[in-house]
Amino acid sequence: MHLLCMQTQKAPTYLKAITLRDTSDVHSVKEDIKKNMILVLRVTPLAQKNVDELRKVVEEIYAIAKTHDADIARLGEERIIITPPGVKIWKAEYDLK
Repeated sequence: MHLLCMQTQKAPTYLKAITLRDTSDVHSVKEDIKKNMILVLRVTPLAQKNVDELRKVVEEIYAIAKTHDADIARLGEERIIITPPGVKIWKAEYDLK
């Protein structure tokens, strides 16, 4: 007698690019973090408009990411990347020996 093994299909992980234009964009970023998406946030438009507002938005997004066990890092001068739990961002200070 053969037992049929059902393979559980893992839901795909999506990558989404978002341009941050103002503080109202934080809500959609938070929802996407909860959905375990990989996010690439372009911050240039907000930085050109108001650097203090950008700083507040980034601090808020950082706190949300950490609350949901996501990893977050700068990607050059214009972007931030956020990855879901289980996907870590390699940073130069890591020692991968």
